[in-house]
Amino acid sequence: MKTTTLADRLRESIRDIPDFPKPGILFKDITPVLLDPELFRATVGALADWTAGRDAHKVVGVDARGFLFAGAVADRLGLGLVPARKPGKLPSETIRASYDLEYGVNALEVHKDAIEPGERIVIVDDLLATGGTIEAAVRLVEGLGGRIAGLAFVVELGFLDGRARLDGHDILSLVTFDGS
Repeated sequence: MKTTTLADRLRESIRDIPDFPKPGILFKDITPVLLDPELFRATVGALADWTAGRDAHKVVGVDARGFLFAGAVADRLGLGLVPARKPGKLPSETIRASYDLEYGVNALEVHKDAIEPGERIVIVDDLLATGGTIEAAVRLVEGLGGRIAGLAFVVELGFLDGRARLDGHDILSLVTFDGS
């Protein structure tokens, strides 16, 4: 009897949406993972188990789908949660880092008082593509004196080589898609 791994289950559940958010982009939709309570729980469990081994003080969740996983991981481990939001969404004083997407330019912000110098931080997001978004999140954490304990993703688009931009960091991807 064949054992189905979490990666296999994720690969079967994540659906492709062509030409979203613009023509030529093949969007990996994680909604089916969220709709399946057992699969969502297993996904959060795998992210939390990996994060637990990083001696982290806080989890940074990246706007917006990363919040879904980061919040659950932080809750499961009893860690603080830091939202890395799109510009203008946080009410207190922030710092900002811009980045290029495979389909545009954007920025992330975090509250200036969200991370204390020396704190170990795991950044959690749903997807690693070109690496620009996470590279910006890393700059925000380090700009506040935090230390990156790890970077965790549900999905990695290996063919976009975002991992190369994050060289030197401990990275977890639960499932990797190597073809476009």
